[in-house]
Amino acid sequence: MKAPKLLILIPLLLSSALRMEAQKRPVEYVNTFLGTAPLTNPADIGFNPPWRVWAGLVFPGASVPNAMVQLSPITKFGSGAGYEYENNVIYAFAHTNKGHWNLCNIPMLPVSGDVTPEDFGSPFSHAKESAHPGYYQVYLDRYGINAELTSTLRTGYHRYTYKDSAQPKKLIVNLARSNERIRDWKIEQDGDNAFKGVQVASEKVYFYAVSNYKIKQIEMLKGEKAQLPVVDIAGGSGPVEIRIGLSFVSMDNAKENLQKELGSKSFDTVKAEASATWQALLSKIQVSGGTERQKELFYSCLYRSFLWPALRSDVNGEHVDEKGAVVKANFQYYTLPSLWDDYRNKLVLLGMISPDVTVDVIRSLVERGEKTGFIPTFFHGDHAAPFIAGSYLRGLRGYDVRSAYNLLLRNATVEGGTRPYIREYMDKGFISDPDVSNPIVETKGKAGVTKTLEYSYDDYSVALLAKELNDQPNYDMLMKRSQNYKHMFDPSTGLMRGRLDNGEWIKNFNPQYPYYEYMYREANAWESSFFAPHDTDGLIGLYKSKADFEQHLDSLFTIPWNPNYIAENINSFIGQYCQGNQPDHSFPFLYYFVGKPEKSQAILNIIMSRFYGMGEQGLALSGMDDAGEMSSWYVFTAIGLYPYSPADPRYIVSVPLFQKTTFRLNEGKTLTILKKNAGERITGITVGGKKVNGYFVDHSELEAGKELVIATQ
Repeated sequence: MKAPKLLILIPLLLSSALRMEAQKRPVEYVNTFLGTAPLTNPADIGFNPPWRVWAGLVFPGASVPNAMVQLSPITKFGSGAGYEYENNVIYAFAHTNKGHWNLCNIPMLPVSGDVTPEDFGSPFSHAKESAHPGYYQVYLDRYGINAELTSTLRTGYHRYTYKDSAQPKKLIVNLARSNERIRDWKIEQDGDNAFKGVQVASEKVYFYAVSNYKIKQIEMLKGEKAQLPVVDIAGGSGPVEIRIGLSFVSMDNAKENLQKELGSKSFDTVKAEASATWQALLSKIQVSGGTERQKELFYSCLYRSFLWPALRSDVNGEHVDEKGAVVKANFQYYTLPSLWDDYRNKLVLLGMISPDVTVDVIRSLVERGEKTGFIPTFFHGDHAAPFIAGSYLRGLRGYDVRSAYNLLLRNATVEGGTRPYIREYMDKGFISDPDVSNPIVETKGKAGVTKTLEYSYDDYSVALLAKELNDQPNYDMLMKRSQNYKHMFDPSTGLMRGRLDNGEWIKNFNPQYPYYEYMYREANAWESSFFAPHDTDGLIGLYKSKADFEQHLDSLFTIPWNPNYIAENINSFIGQYCQGNQPDHSFPFLYYFVGKPEKSQAILNIIMSRFYGMGEQGLALSGMDDAGEMSSWYVFTAIGLYPYSPADPRYIVSVPLFQKTTFRLNEGKTLTILKKNAGERITGITVGGKKVNGYFVDHSELEAGKELVIATQ
């Protein structure tokens, strides 16, 4: 008897589906729109927001890893990354981006017909918009233009296909706008097919652009309050293509970057090369066994982790140094990392996957320090210290570690440099704040609690380098100072509390109230009080017992957030814990230190399932991605490894989302992470067949390509 056709068809369909899943490449899982949508549900936010809540502040446009050019649509100047998913008008395609309310340089938009400086944006719909790593496409409804973008390290490539090829073809180059205050700009035609110019804001951004059709003229479209440069293109029956090179050094360098990187390559070739570049990077971590949604979130987060810092040196090796001079170096010069945010995890991931980039980022930091006397930081703290120390201890070389160390030592000991109030910190062992009778979120202060805790950790990080370089006196001094965090601990509350100049506790103390820089930096007492990643056992020792510490930790995750307490970048809570901002991102792991890792795992699972891909479209994050920090948190936690103390070359192990992860590290070695069974409680850990005591594994064992097995039940 023959089997029914349907019974024959079902296994064939299942087999086909499995093959399709197996053949799906990491680059195909990436959704570059993840993080572009806002959070709107008060239940997700923690309060009724009076503004658009930060929920990513990322861009969906075209870039390759750590590139100079990030070519992306602008729907709103002055927003974090220029693109907000709920908007329906595009005003430009800009060539630089980060997500911190800056950059968005050299905005360009193809137009046709009558426009004015006050009215030239085009409506669009997400139904006619698409993107993947290295490529962005949108249909401009107003003009009937299908716009496509791709890029290389230092160049952008635009392709505009007109619905009516006979339309007049013009290009607005809106040099008076960016996400920064524009001080000057210039544009001029160069021969039949090219135009060039500069936009001057905090930096000078030069460009050289070539059209595939002749340029008739560059005219100034004048309005009541502004004027717009408009490039009038002769056009023909085919798409208009604009190739543009950028440089932060000169127009000549912008032209050379264009010639060397694009040459005569076609748009489709460049697009394919960009995709291949991302595929090569993303495929360094291969995961299997999770859901399709988990893989989409994982690879989207992995992608987002490799867009910043951005390249700033040209193909000829030149860059502008910290003093404003043009210099030529034998390494690639990069922007300052977003150190307060991404030292926690993203820069560790960068070192594991892109060691050459990481080494050059460190060399860039050292060069800045050699020119100014101090290695700079970003925003707060002195977190080049854990970044450089952790990179060195993980085996990265190729930079002058002695110079880096000497500069970090100056940071730690010399007033007027990277660490504000360092003299007070050295003299008292803490940084004070004023006593304010009725402080509000915006009250100005020293953020003394946060600074003291962070400087203590930074001291520990520099001490690790001192030990490696056999500087025993400074090692002893710094290790002693690394205990300064204890001076902020108030036994009566079990929390870190601000001190007055005379050492007394600040009287008006509400541990649930958040501040931007009074006592705490973008946090409240609960979100700040458990930060001592270098000495967590010492932190626990400040409490009456481990049980007392655990009780306070329980309170962190269970005391409800007061919806009347509203701060612009503090949202998405589990109790008082805030996943929407960085300061407490290591706190879910603290239960490990009181022998309750299963409680940590329960919280980690909630965070991964609830706070990534949020909102109506599933495109929101719980807060600002901060140059990849929030994304990197997900990447590490999803594979079961987290750099709890990024200065130390080891990782805390948790239960992975995936049954199997293969991680290609340096020198061709491959780490395999296997999740044994489907439980959520770790019952044993082995590395290379050897049992691990506790829950930490060393980087050296992972880098050797040993198999990490995480048994669960």
